[in-house]
Parts: sequence; structure tokens; C-alpha cells
Amino acid sequence: MTNIATLRKSYERAELSEEASHADPLEQFAQWLNEAISARLPEPNAMTLATVDSNQRPSTRVVLIKAFDEKGVTWFTNYDSRKGRELATNPWAALQFHWVELERVVRIEGRVDKVSVAESDAYFATRPLDSRIGAWASPQSQVISSRSVLLANAAHYGARFLLHPPRPPHWGGYRLQPDSWEFWQGRKSRLHDRLRYRLDANHQWIRERLAP
Repeated sequence: MTNIATLRKSYERAELSEEASHADPLEQFAQWLNEAISARLPEPNAMTLATVDSNQRPSTRVVLIKAFDEKGVTWFTNYDSRKGRELATNPWAALQFHWVELERVVRIEGRVDKVSVAESDAYFATRPLDSRIGAWASPQSQVISSRSVLLANAAHYGARFLLHPPRPPHWGGYRLQPDSWEFWQGRKSRLHDRLRYRLDANHQWIRERLAP
């Protein structure tokens, strides 16, 4: 077995300076996301979502970003899932993108709210048919006896809705409104570049460098 304590990598691809970064974190994020997409990274839209339950116990999972603008970062999921239940109890959450090949990380923190019914309906209508059926078939995060439960549910809802499954009432979008962004660029000797953007009392973005 490989000794994982000896696994090391020197980060030397790029740098992140105050002069070369955007004053608005949304613009900086758009640039980095576009570069990740242009580099043809595997699932550049994948992000880790961290939530906390009523007992202050954290949990994480990977979800896919579906939109971002000045209102926040949006993804879609089952409201009855573990993350949905935790967000209903504690609406504060964190997101993280890790683009390994570019030696970059983006961390985002803020409050989460559900998007409008119209937004959820509009996005649901763009999903492939099997994904729309799957939203009905899977009681996400619940214990099931076997995979056959999912297959039976999918067959049931497929026969019920045919080509036009509506959006389930338990499925829709969330939007995180950031009050903090961090952009991390790996550097040699572990002297990484970290730029954090935080909102001040006047809701203006303050950009500051953090020690790695």
C-alpha cells in the first residue's frame, strides 16, 4: 500500500495577485469557471455543498451549479433530502469548487433560500426525461430495501406521466447569496495565494489577502 504521508505535489501553474484579479468576486468567479470549462476539466460545474443540522453536525455532498449572477449561486435538488432538511433548519451554507488540474479552489459562504416556483419549473422542463422521472422515483436520503425500489418507482411514474412528468412539489432550486468568497491559487513551497472578498457594513466588497 502506498504511504499516503509521502504524497506531495508542487503547485507552480499560476499566481493570483491583487492587481490581476477583479474587484468584483462575481467577475473573478466567472473568469475562473470559464477557464475551467475551456480547459475541458471533468465536471467543472461540480461543487461541494456543506450544511449543518440542528445539532451543529456538518455534512457535505457534491452538487452541480446551474446558474450564477448578482443574486447568488443556484443548484437544484430534492427538498426532502438530508441537505434540504438541514437547510430548512439552518439556512447558512458553504460551497467549494476544486479544479485540481488548474490548482485552484473557490470557497463561497452565505445564506441559502429557495428559488421561485417559476424558476424551478423552468429548469425542470429542460431536464432529460429520465432525470425528470428520477426526481419522482427517488425518495432521496431515505433508507430503501434495494435498488429494485428505485426501478419499480421509475416504472410506475414513467407509466403515469409518459412524456410529460411535471415538477414534483418536493423538488426545486436553492440559491446561496454570498457574503464571502475566497479564491485560492496553489503556489510553490506551499506559499499559496489566497484572496478573500467580504461584504462590509455598506455592502461593498472588501478584497484582502490571507496567509496560506
